[in-house]
Amino acid sequence: MNMRRSLVPDIANLQAFECAARHGNFTRAAEELNLTQSAVSRQIHALEEQTGLLLFERVRRRVILSEPGKRLLSEVRRLLAQSEQLMMRAVASADKDESLNIATLPTFGARWLMPRLPDFLTSHPSLALTVGSRSEPFDFDQEDFDLAIHYGQPSWAKATSTFLYSELVLPVASRKVVEKLQAQTPADLADAPLLHLTTRPRLWSQWLEANGVTPDNGFRGNRFDQFSMIIGAALADIGVALLPSHLIEEEVRADALVPVFDLPMATEFSYYVVLPEGRQSNGVANAFKDWLISQANTATEALTG
Repeated sequence: MNMRRSLVPDIANLQAFECAARHGNFTRAAEELNLTQSAVSRQIHALEEQTGLLLFERVRRRVILSEPGKRLLSEVRRLLAQSEQLMMRAVASADKDESLNIATLPTFGARWLMPRLPDFLTSHPSLALTVGSRSEPFDFDQEDFDLAIHYGQPSWAKATSTFLYSELVLPVASRKVVEKLQAQTPADLADAPLLHLTTRPRLWSQWLEANGVTPDNGFRGNRFDQFSMIIGAALADIGVALLPSHLIEEEVRADALVPVFDLPMATEFSYYVVLPEGRQSNGVANAFKDWLISQANTATEALTG
């Protein structure tokens, strides 16, 4: 891609601008950057000349960001963060032959991916891996990821989605809670202490309806904004959780959480692995995708028996 050299920013000028904006003071910015106040002034003046924007306004002894300066600041901070991450990855992968940057859903990454990841790394000993957490789709042009794991519909702008597996949720609780409830039918859960995910408030009522129960009280109970918190709450005997089976494999094996009823329900969405356009030929990303699909198939077979 051709780029006019006059529009390529000087990182030092951007650092001076960000620091001065944060402190509202050129002198304090100079102290942080180990420069003179006049050097910081020159760097910001050079950036103003390059952009054609007035970035600061002087008010008494302070410098205040102008409106154009405020708009530029967020982009500068993003660029500086990306530059730092680029250098850190370069240093980390100096003795490696390959690198892979993946984005994953936080709870999925911690509870499903991490226990399996050593298997992939063993077969790729020269790989420098970076794992970041993202809960929502993002722009691959703006974030330097080679691959993402996504829950929802198979739609992602400027990327292709490959099916991993459908989500099955199961009502579980600690053995102490199960023994106290002594639930005989799904209807007995309508008045039980239910644990809800705030971003999916109808999940319990959908499960109750699917099992022939009119959920008059299906929205009662404590609410949490992460499945990881709900798992912790269920382990702490707070109530009954409706959880994706693949996120509680270890707890079920250890008998720390037990199904209240063996009545899994498929939700309306699924998990996908997403590769951005323009990186479809990335060999290690495709190898990771194929490995994920294999692991997902194995896990699904184990759950469905």
